[in-house]
Amino acid sequence: MRQSECFELGIVARLHGYQGQVQIVIESDDASRYRKLDAVFVEVRGQLVPYIIQKIELNGNRAIVKFQDVDSEEEALKLKASKLFLPLSFLPTLADNQFYFHEIVGYTIQDKDLGTLGTVTTTYSMPTQDLVGMDYKGVEVLIPIADDIILKVDRANKVLHTDLPLGLVDVYLEQDDAH
Repeated sequence: MRQSECFELGIVARLHGYQGQVQIVIESDDASRYRKLDAVFVEVRGQLVPYIIQKIELNGNRAIVKFQDVDSEEEALKLKASKLFLPLSFLPTLADNQFYFHEIVGYTIQDKDLGTLGTVTTTYSMPTQDLVGMDYKGVEVLIPIADDIILKVDRANKVLHTDLPLGLVDVYLEQDDAH
């Protein structure tokens, strides 16, 4: 399985006990949909390796997991801080105006007033506000992810339609000019 065919589910946060169990953090608005997982891909030295789940106990967005053939603290320690992945097919279908962060990378930003601006290069999950990173004339512009700013997701044409706050783009261009 290639990473491009998967989404990042979460990360192995720490060990749990001494018999190979680990605590994972699931990056999802609704971690309960992963309550009955039977396997995940673990990133090991840049490769995705399948791990069978023997037992999973979910508590919010954290879970205690026992992987098959990981029976000691030493074996579990090798997994600490490893990213966990699932195939894209595990993602539920979203409503028209919702999107997964990974899917909009490469989309064009089309603003209601400013027209075509640039391309989505990344997304950021911040404690107070999620952001879209857009390349605009060689400068990264951060766009808040909010319903009144991102108006429409056009999957067919790979376009995000926006209504950016007045002066948002100018702030970034002025910062770049000052350097």
